[in-house]
Amino acid sequence: MKYFKSLLCIGLLSAITVNANAQSVTWISSTEGNVWQKSKVKLQSKSEQTPVLQVDGTEDGIVFKNWGTTFNELCWDALENLTRAEQDEILYNIFSPQGDLRITRGRISMGANDYARSWYSCDEVEGDFELRYFNIDRDKQTIIPFIRAAQKYNPDLTFWISPWCPPSWMKINGDYPVLSSPFNNLSEKQNYLLYGAVGGQVDENEMKLTGARDGVFPRQLATTDFMIQDPRYLQTYANYFCRFIDAYKEQGIPIDMVMYQNEAYSYTPYPGCAWTANGTIRFNKEYLAPTLKRMHPEVKLYLGTFNTNRQDHVETILADTALCNRICGMGFQWEGREILPSIRKQHPEWEYVCSESECGWGSFDWKAAEHTFELINHYLGNGCCEYNFWNCILTDKGESPWGWKQNALIHVDSEKRTFVYTPEYYAVKHYSNMIVSGTKMLQYKAKGEDNQPIIIFRTPENQYLVIAGNFNDNQQKLSVKLAGRYLEVTLQPHSLNTFYTK
Repeated sequence: MKYFKSLLCIGLLSAITVNANAQSVTWISSTEGNVWQKSKVKLQSKSEQTPVLQVDGTEDGIVFKNWGTTFNELCWDALENLTRAEQDEILYNIFSPQGDLRITRGRISMGANDYARSWYSCDEVEGDFELRYFNIDRDKQTIIPFIRAAQKYNPDLTFWISPWCPPSWMKINGDYPVLSSPFNNLSEKQNYLLYGAVGGQVDENEMKLTGARDGVFPRQLATTDFMIQDPRYLQTYANYFCRFIDAYKEQGIPIDMVMYQNEAYSYTPYPGCAWTANGTIRFNKEYLAPTLKRMHPEVKLYLGTFNTNRQDHVETILADTALCNRICGMGFQWEGREILPSIRKQHPEWEYVCSESECGWGSFDWKAAEHTFELINHYLGNGCCEYNFWNCILTDKGESPWGWKQNALIHVDSEKRTFVYTPEYYAVKHYSNMIVSGTKMLQYKAKGEDNQPIIIFRTPENQYLVIAGNFNDNQQKLSVKLAGRYLEVTLQPHSLNTFYTK
């Protein structure tokens, strides 16, 4: 038996070596205004410089599973500005296994998020603890048609859910935001709920919606759970998750994973809900986990989505052993990227996902492309087996009803009814067009001071795949060693690059 195992190992290494020793490598390069240019280069037997990364064929790695995107109302509205032929082209390129991006995973919000048309939930009847009035009627108008349009090109899409806000009557402020703003009707008098008690003093600096203090986000953690902590409310909310799963299953849309809250640490003027560490533990451990196990044992519970670099706070949650025994993984985004590596070292048994790529600022430019390219390098390099994008398509300035702008992979001019694939689209394509389920991440280098993020994969066909960026204003040399051979090229300024040995 050992003999045959040895032969198998030798055979595998030989296959990898042969692939690495292939003389020709396909090089795909993109720069601003000149994207997806293909050429050929040859691997070298010698190197003129020390390789920045090297692999020899013996490495094991994290197995990648899925590229995902979110099905949002404003994305559907943007798509409907276009002709049917244009819609089909876009949906094919996003979702088809033969398309550009090859998305296989869909995120669904339970009710409104910041890119819904307006606030809604699946049950706004106050005191409806039996969920008699629960419905997904709003989703049947937008989200579900969007999903069905995507399923036409990939019927094997899988789905997960995460709410932005419970039904408003389940919250201590009786409304969907956390903080008041000109874009909602919440009274400023209720803002004290986040950090204080009645009559308490509120530090105005702490009430700022964005930014970090002393390198920590958020500025201050909530001292109050905005979800009412009465057991009757908590159990009803856990049942609400299951009713949502049931309703989508009836539509032929199976859900296989749940996260309890989108960005529990963004104190928002749009739909949101702040949670304390104790509240997070209580709801997930005592209500959501056992209810899912009883009603939907096929659905996995992940913690997330984490958007804080307050490692002490996250570790307080993870210190609860009983909770940890009930979850299967974690989702990180935004500020949470900073603590992903250390949390993963503590819990290597879990799966990790990027639950949402950072959404940008409505520029739709090359800077946004480089930003997303670096994000993917970070999350995949640090062991995420899934990467999800937020808005795949938006109109005009990418504006939310709650007063800000974001980027998207596809940009629609609503007046001219035309569209373009944005620079960010091509940044994603450099990864997702080549990295399919089963591809292994072997080595990576963060962007660092040299402004060159680099990552190496091995495909299911035992081919090497190198993805590298040069964010500098001048050319930069790249040297990578692949099983005894060297990939040595000069990268153009502000370029995105993919190399594969197939």
